[in-house]
Amino acid sequence: MKSERLPDGSVETARYTHGHSAAVLSAHSRRGAADSAAYLLAHLSAGMDLLDVGCGPASITADLTERVAPGRVVALDAASDALQAARATLSERGLSEQVELTCGDVMALPFEDASFDVVHAHQVLQHLADPVGALAEMRRLTRPGGMVAVRDAVYSAMTWFPEPAGMEQWRSVYMATARANGGEPDAGSRLLSWARAAGFTDVTASASTWCYATPADRTWQSQTWAQRCLTSFGPRAVELGLADRADLEAMAQGWRQWGASEDAWFVVVHGEVLARV
Repeated sequence: MKSERLPDGSVETARYTHGHSAAVLSAHSRRGAADSAAYLLAHLSAGMDLLDVGCGPASITADLTERVAPGRVVALDAASDALQAARATLSERGLSEQVELTCGDVMALPFEDASFDVVHAHQVLQHLADPVGALAEMRRLTRPGGMVAVRDAVYSAMTWFPEPAGMEQWRSVYMATARANGGEPDAGSRLLSWARAAGFTDVTASASTWCYATPADRTWQSQTWAQRCLTSFGPRAVELGLADRADLEAMAQGWRQWGASEDAWFVVVHGEVLARV
């Protein structure tokens, strides 16, 4: 696992498995608060100060900003490509003045104690070598009465039909690559445990899904993951000796075959936690 130095001189504790290719940023840009943070929305109110950790292209951040306006919103990411995409999203949504963009490390967040009412992180903890430490850092920033909200996938619980050759290999290789990079691809099932280990005592755990079954959704899902096999995590898997180029092609082809079926159905299971301070 290689650590990468951030602009402020700090060092990441794990390598981001997906990378920030066009396919990845496009995938993340489809997400919004309704499909990715529904468990949090009822707890938001106008005037809350919110930090979005690992904001990516800020499509979720933008929705959360509209919920808590005129509260302060900060969107933080370690990757310049992600922040560039976030800047474009916020400009398109007319929110450039309402959201502060910051480059930073989740393990050493550049804010004073008790700075926010809500600290949110979507699909972040699965990529960290020390998720408990990250949650403790988020807790540090949260005001009394506030909350930390996190959501992550459970790769081993993903299920699909039909089952073309290459799909199960994709999951196996992806999970092995993520773990070699220092992360935990089944993070969603561990969030409750991690939150308790980070010192939270008032924790509500839940689960939700993404389902890809319409013609448009399965076409998009299959094409995106086929590209990611070849340009995102796939090259890292080859570097680690977990796959070769033929394996990447087989996994990509499996995704294409799945997406071509009129019966195609795919579900992503997520764990989620609201941890109150």
